[in-house]
Amino acid sequence: MNLELFQPEANVNLLPCDGVVENYGLILNEEDSQKYLSYFLRNLAWKNDEVFLHGQHYITDRKVVWYGDENYQYHYSGMAKQAHIWNPALFRLKAHIEKLTGHTFNSCLANLYENGTQAVGWHSDDEPNLGKQAVIASLSFGATRKFCFKHKFKAEKVDLLLQSGQLIVMKGSTQKYWKHMLSKSTRIIEPRVNLTFRYFYENFE
Repeated sequence: MNLELFQPEANVNLLPCDGVVENYGLILNEEDSQKYLSYFLRNLAWKNDEVFLHGQHYITDRKVVWYGDENYQYHYSGMAKQAHIWNPALFRLKAHIEKLTGHTFNSCLANLYENGTQAVGWHSDDEPNLGKQAVIASLSFGATRKFCFKHKFKAEKVDLLLQSGQLIVMKGSTQKYWKHMLSKSTRIIEPRVNLTFRYFYENFE
């Protein structure tokens, strides 16, 4: 349930410099957001994420699954991820977001955080296969969670609460100059599903 007193307002750019994060606010109503959340929890091919960091192999509590136009293979955090062909509901949302934003996407990395103890640390989505100025549309469902940005070279930081049905789009130089993370909160016991629509260049040189 969305317990926020105020709906997030649309904002052309949440960042003060060196990048663009557009906030589209709530693009789905509460009823539709809840239906999508329930559907995705039951029907996506969730699997615990695996990462290879500092010579060690880790299996995370957070679950992920990747969908796309083709069976792409995507490498991040030292591991290879294999894409599934589009789930129909994901594909429908992709078309809706493409119409809203004017950008085209050919894949979606979905993330499942089962409660507030599951999060993701500071990182940039700057893999070569996403291009030099990646456009990433992030749509949230379920529990409201704190999402943070910090500049890589300046003392700039931006925090926001992402609500169920809310869309933000990271674009321009954002991944080059900024890192982002999802904060932990032991008070949150509800799940959150986050869909990140991307354009993946399969044969990027």
